[in-house]
Amino acid sequence: MLKEFQKFIMRGNVVDLAVGVIIGAAFTGIVNSLVTDIIMPPIGVLIGGIDFSDLYIQLSGGPHFPSLAAAKAAGVATLNYGLFLNAIIKFIIVAFAVFMLVRGLNKLMARLQREQETAPPPPMTTQETLLTEIRDLLKNT
Repeated sequence: MLKEFQKFIMRGNVVDLAVGVIIGAAFTGIVNSLVTDIIMPPIGVLIGGIDFSDLYIQLSGGPHFPSLAAAKAAGVATLNYGLFLNAIIKFIIVAFAVFMLVRGLNKLMARLQREQETAPPPPMTTQETLLTEIRDLLKNT
């Protein structure tokens, strides 16, 4: 069973998947920073200084808290739609990045395929030439 597990782990697809997960985790940190630190502040300024991550609806009664962190610290039930909006924006950014990557790979693959189709065939080896001559001789007899 150990050898079978080792064979499974060392398959190309599993290794590729592991690399993809690691790169994806690193990419997630970059996207989080891009959304939180670069994209959301100008959007917040444009809509009147609102920080999306602080937008919430308080579900339980009592005094309204100035921030989501204060409401959470008080143990109040909240509906955090601002964090949901941030997650949607992050998703759109990741989806667009993946789209651009796949689009670039598709263009590269199409170009390589066109080059292969238009490339002249490689010259025949001596063995192939001899076999072709033998075939032609047998055909003529």
